[in-house]
Amino acid sequence: MKSLNAKAIRTLFALAGATCVAASGVGTAVAQQQQPQGWFKACTKQEDVDICNVQNVLIAESGQMITGVSLIEVKGKVNRKVFQITVPTGRMVPPGIGMQIDGGQTQKIDYAICLPDRCIAEAPLSDQLVASFKKGSELTLTSVNFQNQPNPIKMPLSGFTSAYDGDPLPQSDIEDRQKKLQDFVNKNNQEFTDKLREAQEKAKKGE
Repeated sequence: MKSLNAKAIRTLFALAGATCVAASGVGTAVAQQQQPQGWFKACTKQEDVDICNVQNVLIAESGQMITGVSLIEVKGKVNRKVFQITVPTGRMVPPGIGMQIDGGQTQKIDYAICLPDRCIAEAPLSDQLVASFKKGSELTLTSVNFQNQPNPIKMPLSGFTSAYDGDPLPQSDIEDRQKKLQDFVNKNNQEFTDKLREAQEKAKKGE
């Protein structure tokens, strides 16, 4: 079995931080309607390494990703710890993403890579960062959109400690989460379609 090179490791981190639905086109208006998924740990084996990702993803009612947070630990042939924040495209790159815990000092996380459907900011995953997440109650993540407008997103930290210190979710539970999310998206898409059809009928009748 071939060992992982630097490019392969970067690809794994990009994939690990992107276990969410398509991120393109999410604006502030959509971000008002979030579907929090809660913190959970997912682990997998890739070639020479074991990867565990403690993550939380905020999803809009449309099914689009608003913001994703990943604390990734790689063990084996390569040992690394990486903290990632994933946001939609259409971001101003120089400002990076501002991270604030419970109204404390804002820390800038620089973008590492932008893909067609998302941008990923990245920093080393330190014990200090993990400890601050465990003590905190709310995370505020602020990216700047292409109109140069800050887009702050709040993410609860409740449940983080149990997810980080606990066992990873079995594959069956992860699949169940995905199914529930898909059902949620399908339901809201159907409601949107019904409302649109109703509005079109009213317009035809001149109401």
